[in-house]
Amino acid sequence: MESKTDAVPASMTSEELAAIEDEEVLNKMLDKATDFEERRVIRASLRDLLKKKRDKREQDRGSRQQDLRQQGLSKGGTTGGAVSIGRASMNQLPPTNKPPGQPSASAGSKASPDVASAQKCPPAVAPNLKNVKQMLLDWCRAKTEPYEGVDIHNFSSSWKDGIAFCALVHRFFPDAFEYSILNPNKPRENFQLAFNTAERLAGCPPLLDADDLVRMNEPDWKCVYTYIQEFYRCLVEKGLVKTKKRP
Repeated sequence: MESKTDAVPASMTSEELAAIEDEEVLNKMLDKATDFEERRVIRASLRDLLKKKRDKREQDRGSRQQDLRQQGLSKGGTTGGAVSIGRASMNQLPPTNKPPGQPSASAGSKASPDVASAQKCPPAVAPNLKNVKQMLLDWCRAKTEPYEGVDIHNFSSSWKDGIAFCALVHRFFPDAFEYSILNPNKPRENFQLAFNTAERLAGCPPLLDADDLVRMNEPDWKCVYTYIQEFYRCLVEKGLVKTKKRP
């Protein structure tokens, strides 16, 4: 795949980029691009490709549902309701409030000590913690930039529905699962998918627990920060991230 990416000219038109249907190729081109305008065009092409895949999947799903209805296998429209989990629902989410369907403690309360301690997060204390933390946050934001429904601005609320974890893992393992069908209203499934995939393909230990995360109003930033650090380290060891200085 690397040779395929290297063969792409440094400067391409929007039409030429639109003809590329390999998500991994566009991701590698985005990583290598340094010119602002070139990065903007590549990001737009990547977003269009993800949207094209999503639309095709939804079209195929609609065709399958229609076939089932015609065969009398789906009655009362229950099949359509069961599988309608497209990305369109992501745009309806409130930006900062508790994810719909999340079990709630008393209104405005913080996570209980039992839940907070269950994740056993090490204290994130170091002389250069602020700089390292910001570097890692910027890296996460850059890697998930093309993904719909992801807006990373911290290590807590930005990760609470699991979509950001999935986007980050999917960026390095695009064939592991179909990102476009993920449902932000199912954070537990998203957490499990991201953590299991990261453990299986990157060798990242499961430092976080999906059940603990969904019981909290927001994830503990130290827990998320520690996990992302470990995921980054595993990617470096596998040669998927090349850097002289690790976050």
